[in-house]
Amino acid sequence: MALVSVKQALLAAQAGGYALPLFDTFDMAATDGMFQAFEAKRAHACIGLYGGFFERPNARANVAYIRECAATAKVPVSLMLDHGASFEQCVLAISLGFTDVMFDGSRLPLEENIAQTRLVVRAAHAVGVAVEAELGHVGSGREYQSFGAKRLGFTDPAAVERFVAETGVDFLAVAIGTAHGVYQGEPQLDLDLLREIRRRVEIPLVMHGGSGLSDAQFRGAIEAGIAKVNVATELFMTSAQRITEAARARELSYFDISRIAATTFQERCGFYIDLFGAAGRV
Repeated sequence: MALVSVKQALLAAQAGGYALPLFDTFDMAATDGMFQAFEAKRAHACIGLYGGFFERPNARANVAYIRECAATAKVPVSLMLDHGASFEQCVLAISLGFTDVMFDGSRLPLEENIAQTRLVVRAAHAVGVAVEAELGHVGSGREYQSFGAKRLGFTDPAAVERFVAETGVDFLAVAIGTAHGVYQGEPQLDLDLLREIRRRVEIPLVMHGGSGLSDAQFRGAIEAGIAKVNVATELFMTSAQRITEAARARELSYFDISRIAATTFQERCGFYIDLFGAAGRV
C-alpha cells in the first residue's frame, strides 16, 4: 500500500477507545519484524525513525527500505520522524517522504516552542504531512527519580489549549509521568492530569516512554485519552537478551542473529498491538 499519514488512523483510535503503537527502528531486521507483526495483526503500521538517526550516513538507505516494504504491505503504513530536533530536520524528513513528523521543542520556553512548532506545521501542512509536538518534557528514565518522580516537566493543562490553537498541531505528546529508556524506580502516571488535558483539547494525545510500564498502566492511559503510544527501548533490549541467550547456548551465524532479532520484534510488536487494542482495525 502507499504510505499514508497516521492522522486519520489516530482520530479513529481516539473515537474507538484504543491506541496505535509507534515502533522505532534502526535496521532491516527490526523493520522486517515490525511489518510481519502489523500484517499478521491487521493493524495500521506506524514506524518511527529517531531524529538523531539522521546524523548517520545510512539514514536515506533505511528510509528507502521502509518505503519499499510499505509499497508491498497489506496494511496502511505511516513513516514518522520521532523527536525531530529542528525545523531543518523536519523539512529533511518531509523531503525524504515521511508522512508525519514530530517536532520536539519540549526543552524550549513555551513561547519559543509555540513559534518553532508553528513554522514546522506551516511547512508540513503545505505538502499534506501531519505534525506531532510535545508540551511538557518527557525526560530520561535514568533521571526518573530526580525528574519524573518529582513531577518535573509535567504538561501544564492551562497551556495546552493555547499551544494547540496557536500552532495548529495535529497531535500532542504529553508528559504525565513516563520517561524514555529504562526507569530508575517505578513509573507513576498521573491519569487525572491526562484526563484534564483530554478534556481541554480534541486532537489525539500521544504517550512517549512506553517501555517499562505495566499492562494495567498502558490500559489506564488509553482509557484516559491516549491514542498513540511510542515503544522502542523494550524491543531492542528484549532482542539483545534473546540473542545473548542463544549465543550462550550455541554458536550463532550472522544470519541467526538477524533472524532472532526479526522474530523477537515480530513477537513483541504483536504483543503491544494486541494490548493497545489496535489489532484487526484495518
